[in-house]
Amino acid sequence: MISQILPRQASTAEAFGDVAGARLFAAEEAALGGSGLPRYTEFSAGRACARAALARLGLPPAAILSGPRGEPRWPGGVTGSITHCAGYRACAVARSTQVTALGIDAEPDRPLPAGVLAAVTTRAERAWLDERMSAAPRARWDTLLFSAKEAGYKAWFPLTGATPGFTDVEMTEPADGRFTLHLLTASPERARPWPASLEGRWLASRGLIITAVAAPA
Repeated sequence: MISQILPRQASTAEAFGDVAGARLFAAEEAALGGSGLPRYTEFSAGRACARAALARLGLPPAAILSGPRGEPRWPGGVTGSITHCAGYRACAVARSTQVTALGIDAEPDRPLPAGVLAAVTTRAERAWLDERMSAAPRARWDTLLFSAKEAGYKAWFPLTGATPGFTDVEMTEPADGRFTLHLLTASPERARPWPASLEGRWLASRGLIITAVAAPA
C-alpha cells in the first residue's frame, strides 16, 4: 500500500500487525534494554520490514541500530524510514544516489487527541483546516496534517542533521493526494542548510492515513 505514494526507486515492506517469528540481532536486543513485550514486538516488526525492504535492494540482513534521536542507522549508501502505529508497520528505503532522503508516517484515521492540533499548526493551516473539516467532516484533515509533518521531519533530519519545530513548517492545503511542506524559519548555523520546501504524497485506506516525503537526488 505505501509503495503507491513513494517514488519507484524506493523499496518498501509493510505488515498489518506484528510479524510472526521476527527476530532481532544481538546488538538490537541490547539497545532495547529492558523494554516490555509491546515495545519489543513493535520494534522487531519494524526491523523485519526494514530487512525485507533492504533485501529488495540486494543488501544482506544486518543490525539496524538507532541514532541519538531514535532514527534508524542505515547501511552506507542507503536512506530510509520506518513507521508503526496500531495495526500497521512499514519501511521504505532507497539508494541515496537515487533518493537523498525519505520520511514515512502512518496514523490511525481518527481525530487528533485534544490539544494537539493547536500545538502543531500555524494560523494559516488552521484556516484551511476549518474550511476542509466543515466541508468534509468525515475526512481527518487534522491527522493528515500531523502525519505529513512527521514524515517531513524524518526526511529533514538526514538532510540537515536537525529538525524544525511543528510551527516552523507550514503545509499547503493538500490536493490530489499531494502536499508541500514549507520551511518558515532560517536554517540554524550549526546545521547544514535546510531545504526551503519538501514535496509529499498521502493516502487514506484501511483505517489509516499514510504520508511519505521523498527528496530527489
